[in-house]
Amino acid sequence: MLGWTHMQWMTAVVTLGVASAAAQGQDAARFELPRLTAPIVLDGNPNEVAWEGVEPLPLTMYAPVFRGSASQRSVIKVAYDNEHFYAAGWFYDETPSGIRINSLYRDRWNGDDAFAIYIDAFNDNQNAKWFGTTPGGIRFDVLVSDDGATLNDSWDTFWTARSTVTATGWFTEVRIPFSSLGFRVGDDGRATMGLTVTRLVSRTGERVTFPEIDPRFEFRRPSVARDVELRDVQTRRPLYITPYVLTSRNQVVRPTPPGFSTDRGSENEVGLDVRYPLSSRMTLDLTVNTDFAQVEADDQQVNLDRFPLFYPERRRFFQENSGLFDFVGGGGTRLFHSRRIGLASDFTPVPILAGARLVGRAGAWDVGLLEMQTDDQGVSPSENFGVLRLRRPVFNRHSTAGFMLTSLAGAGSQNVGVGADGSFRVRGDDYLTLKWMSSFDDTDTLGIVDRSQYFVRWERRTGRGLQYQLNATRSGADFQPALGFLPRRDFTSANIVGNYFIFTDAHPVLRRVYPGALAFSTFRNSDGALESGQYAAWVQWDTKAGGGGWVEPKWFHENVAEAFRIAGVIDVPVGAYDFADLQVVFSMPSGSKLRTDVDMRAGSYFDGTRMQVIASPTWNVSPYLELGGEYQLSRLRFASRDQAATVQVGRLRVRAAKDASASASAFVQYNSTTERLDLNVRLRYAFSEGTDLWLVYNEGLDADRTQDPAMAPMPLSLSRAFILKFSRTIGL
Repeated sequence: MLGWTHMQWMTAVVTLGVASAAAQGQDAARFELPRLTAPIVLDGNPNEVAWEGVEPLPLTMYAPVFRGSASQRSVIKVAYDNEHFYAAGWFYDETPSGIRINSLYRDRWNGDDAFAIYIDAFNDNQNAKWFGTTPGGIRFDVLVSDDGATLNDSWDTFWTARSTVTATGWFTEVRIPFSSLGFRVGDDGRATMGLTVTRLVSRTGERVTFPEIDPRFEFRRPSVARDVELRDVQTRRPLYITPYVLTSRNQVVRPTPPGFSTDRGSENEVGLDVRYPLSSRMTLDLTVNTDFAQVEADDQQVNLDRFPLFYPERRRFFQENSGLFDFVGGGGTRLFHSRRIGLASDFTPVPILAGARLVGRAGAWDVGLLEMQTDDQGVSPSENFGVLRLRRPVFNRHSTAGFMLTSLAGAGSQNVGVGADGSFRVRGDDYLTLKWMSSFDDTDTLGIVDRSQYFVRWERRTGRGLQYQLNATRSGADFQPALGFLPRRDFTSANIVGNYFIFTDAHPVLRRVYPGALAFSTFRNSDGALESGQYAAWVQWDTKAGGGGWVEPKWFHENVAEAFRIAGVIDVPVGAYDFADLQVVFSMPSGSKLRTDVDMRAGSYFDGTRMQVIASPTWNVSPYLELGGEYQLSRLRFASRDQAATVQVGRLRVRAAKDASASASAFVQYNSTTERLDLNVRLRYAFSEGTDLWLVYNEGLDADRTQDPAMAPMPLSLSRAFILKFSRTIGL
């Protein structure tokens, strides 16, 4: 229940929001897309007669110089027929040998030249579906939410693209089924969507767009898309059924002093996923005996602080409209985090018996409903998970308000989380965000303030001139959403961060320079002490070729109420600490075949010192082979306590693809704190879109070969699994 202070906030928002809507006036006239008059043969060579009757879109250079003269000629046309959205691109290049085809790996944009289409199918100015392709014909699809602030590249849907490369450039055709978009058709048979298209010349960083978009906005923001209209269209509602069969063999070595034991097992599984659009705007997903064996392993992380690490969701079932379920408050708090479902605290998979997911729009409301049931496994009990999310536009087309409810029941107890939020465009680029979250369970004895989190943020969203964000959070001691993610508890924070963006159009190298500063202060509610403080200033830059970097001195304050351990060997005692460091980051242009990012920082750290280097090189050996990796070295020294640690995390990724059908990846990780070397190898053959054969091999090796004389020597292999999985999607 909202208190009087919150009612005052809401009254102010209503007043400002109505005034803002009146001041903005009407939107620009809608752009009517042409309907195709003849069939298209999707072969990457847009020479059909049907394309001759479609006018090209007017394009404007977005980067490196807004409204500059493009060095390469681009022609983009879009159209539709009864069942599909079509796009074609004629991308001429005076130096065709410079066209970047860095990778043939599905869902992997890797610095290639690219053509991208962003479709805000519901025209809500918040969400869009991003379809991209390259001269190699590789497709990548991404969900865009929160007006471009959140990107989800784990999402996949059904669509087709073909490309060809000639002596004059590269050419492409794209076909997207209306069933993969979802949209609302009015009583007059018309559908209105937001549309943005772009072409990227990777080696020069040159990008053109439709519509014309000022670089103070990210070009992928749905709110800057052009409204387009389609007439006399209807969406099909195909039923997709995807059964799978899986067989696996595994073994795990467990220490049993003074020796060890080896558990071996095998599994044969069958399962089923079903997708059915209940309407053109609402989709139901059902799953039985859900499996995610083909998902790539998580990046290993090393915690150098006392707060938990966050791992993103990668499993496909949770991807569709995932931005709707994002309910993020202060300090990275999430009321709902889907990785809580089907994964134990040590990331061991927990069997999912069945689940249902309903997402879409009902009237003016965005609707998300999730219900999942897991089986018991080991110490993990059988649990039921439920989530309800509602959100709708208010005041003006750039403002929303919503509600979320979560439930986790199992082992005789239940935890319920509730939240209400609003994001309001007050005027121009200024936005106000309000959020309230609370949790309840059988052990609650305190008032609602103590089991709630309140969050308020005022920000100016722009990439030109002054950008800023001010936010405040108050989180109670008893706030514990069991289905969410909570980095810290019982705190109050006040944060401010800002940048000033300066475009350097006349400079031969720099595209944009933006100095900035931040001041983050987090206080413990129990004693009012400053628990964490970060204060920094920086100068950041982007280059015209697509690289960049920054230089940032930063000062920290940490008040440690409970001693904690870093890297398993360094103890940080209770006390107050002030320390500082300098961070320097360089990023090479993404179009280079051999490139790297380098992140270096050095300075004091609690009552010791820290030197850290992170290098992330990538080498596209050919379109068929990519080598990439990351190496993190953290050197920690605490002379006053005679403690030291050198923490190393290494990752090597090898991606290979013969074409869009056959691909392979190998992911090798080393973590010095666990002394493990982990391998994740995945081979995929796509017989057709939606019909896949996967072979997955996982192994964990003991990298610490020192032996305890009192123990029998551990084997090199600590765990091993072979998984063969076949799935086929049937459309009805």
